[in-house]
Amino acid sequence: MRRSILLLAILFPGCCDAKPQGFENVSPTPDLNFPVGHFSLTERSGRTITEKDLEGSVWVASFVFTRCMGPCPAVTATVARLQNELKDLPQVKFVTFTVDPKRDNMEELKKYAKHFNADPDRWLFLTGDEATIHNLSLERFKQAIEKKTGEDVKPGDEFNHSTRLLLVDRKGMIRASFDGIQNDRFPDSKEQFEDNLKRLKQRVSELVVE
Repeated sequence: MRRSILLLAILFPGCCDAKPQGFENVSPTPDLNFPVGHFSLTERSGRTITEKDLEGSVWVASFVFTRCMGPCPAVTATVARLQNELKDLPQVKFVTFTVDPKRDNMEELKKYAKHFNADPDRWLFLTGDEATIHNLSLERFKQAIEKKTGEDVKPGDEFNHSTRLLLVDRKGMIRASFDGIQNDRFPDSKEQFEDNLKRLKQRVSELVVE
């Protein structure tokens, strides 16, 4: 029976949410496996950060902008929660890329980071050239992003972008993607989101020792 359940889970991923007894802590096969590649951006402190600075660390990437009146504060709050709940793993870092670098200069990012109690040694906020960052989101992290145009665009709603969190291993390989916010369209959204974070934290712990 156990073999049958496992076979179904392999052939039809996502069809069986519950794991058989005794296999609750077995991690699924990573759903992603491609490199972040080279980048060079400016951190809120003013120093240049490249992918080399993150080698040897497991890190969680997110995309937001400080003026955002949509989901960005919720995404950043999730990262802040992870920063606290993974405090016993100091080798784990968090990297937030602004999708609105023309407005999000170092001072704006400093204020935003302070609001979320971001540890400067563990949580980086990066800005730079807009085209470079948008290309990073689209081509490297495979996450959608769109700059809105037109007279009807409201302040704080200038960009459509992914709210997912991307998990990167110590070698700079993107290994998994997780929801960064709770989806209230589903009746069990809170439970699903908590399970999502539990899986993220378990995967982080596994990658730290991998």
